[in-house]
Amino acid sequence: MAILKIARMGHPVLMGTAQPVEDPKDPRIHGLIADMVETMADAPGIGLAAPQVHVPLRIVVFRVPGERCEDKKDVPLTVLVNPVIEVIGDEVEEGWEGCLSLPEMTGRVPRAVHIRYRAQGLDGKTFEREAKGYHARVVQHECDHLDGILYPMRMTDLSTFGFAEEMARAPRTIMADESDSEDGEAA
Repeated sequence: MAILKIARMGHPVLMGTAQPVEDPKDPRIHGLIADMVETMADAPGIGLAAPQVHVPLRIVVFRVPGERCEDKKDVPLTVLVNPVIEVIGDEVEEGWEGCLSLPEMTGRVPRAVHIRYRAQGLDGKTFEREAKGYHARVVQHECDHLDGILYPMRMTDLSTFGFAEEMARAPRTIMADESDSEDGEAA
């Protein structure tokens, strides 16, 4: 396993559409995923998409800590190969996001509150799950990378975009929101 270099905003690999993985069982794909997991842990981050490590393939890895989830249960390490997201319902919520490709930055991003996602696992079999709240936010954020979308492109109010350290010092009216306790942790 190896720690991979993370592409930063502005790099062309982050702006394109990632290609589907033909064979999720390929040992080279398994090696890439192992390196992605190690890189995500080292960064540290909650999620990582293959384009963020200069590989334009439709692969996402993530792990959501229980303290971020409504039910307080951890979402264990999850690997999504060729993921597809379906929004359930109309509810959208703004929340703070960060990204390993935009180090030290944060911003408020509107996201669907409830989604269903389908993907292939390492065994090549398709699985489906539902996600709500922060879990849904992480999946949407990471899958956006597969289509060349970085979170600032989803923002509706750029006055909430800035360096996390500076934003933390901002007046409470900018940082506080009763429905949101996110701190812009990198995903």
